[in-house]
Amino acid sequence: MIYQIKQHIKFLINSTNQHGVHSPFVFDLVTNCFYDSTKYPEYQNIKDFKNRLKKVNHKISVTDFGAGSTKLKSSERKISDIVKHVSISNKNSKLLFRICKYFQFKNILELGTSLGFATQAMSLGFPNSEIISIEGCPEITKYASNQFQLQQLENIEVINGKFSEIIPKSKHATYNLVFFDGNHTKEATLSYFNMLLPKANNNSLFIFDDIYWSRGMTEAWEIIKKHPKVTVTIDTFQWGLVFFRKEQAKEHFKIRV
Repeated sequence: MIYQIKQHIKFLINSTNQHGVHSPFVFDLVTNCFYDSTKYPEYQNIKDFKNRLKKVNHKISVTDFGAGSTKLKSSERKISDIVKHVSISNKNSKLLFRICKYFQFKNILELGTSLGFATQAMSLGFPNSEIISIEGCPEITKYASNQFQLQQLENIEVINGKFSEIIPKSKHATYNLVFFDGNHTKEATLSYFNMLLPKANNNSLFIFDDIYWSRGMTEAWEIIKKHPKVTVTIDTFQWGLVFFRKEQAKEHFKIRV
């Protein structure tokens, strides 16, 4: 926690808004997506989904394959506790919704479904997308799948299994968006990045969650930024966004969202 606080202070000092951006591509993204103030009706769906699960005291058995939660140590966890301590914030769900609406990604891969809040946001952002979400925990896979059925989100397929085993079997040659949110360790993050790099095209976006979770995650982020295939990166503190646009000069941005 101390590490994260220190990093956040550094981020606030070094970050900017759209006025500090000289790349037309990034300026347009920040102005018309990140800072889009439209009150989309889908935001109510996002809010309602989380509020409903906040009241669920049903317990499920959770299997953690990654770094796990810093606040939830028991393998038996209430749905309401997972919502409180582990789930994506409403603010970031809305941002993810806007990103998917802005780019209209066709093929999306998510590593780490959890209760499905991020998955729902991506689905609502562009209903014509095809989303594959991989979740390591069998009970969470079942629970999230049921939630998507209740909401009639028919463009989501949840697959239970280890990322390292499922990714090589992926049916898509490329993915337009990959959301990395399942294993917050340096080694695993770099492994999945390298595993999925061949599936990135010129217009793909990789989003890494919790890049300041730990020193290891920040080190992984810095290594990814330096990769020769990576051109533009955007650090929002919570997320690291990676683009592979060959027509772009290599630039790194820190943007307050």
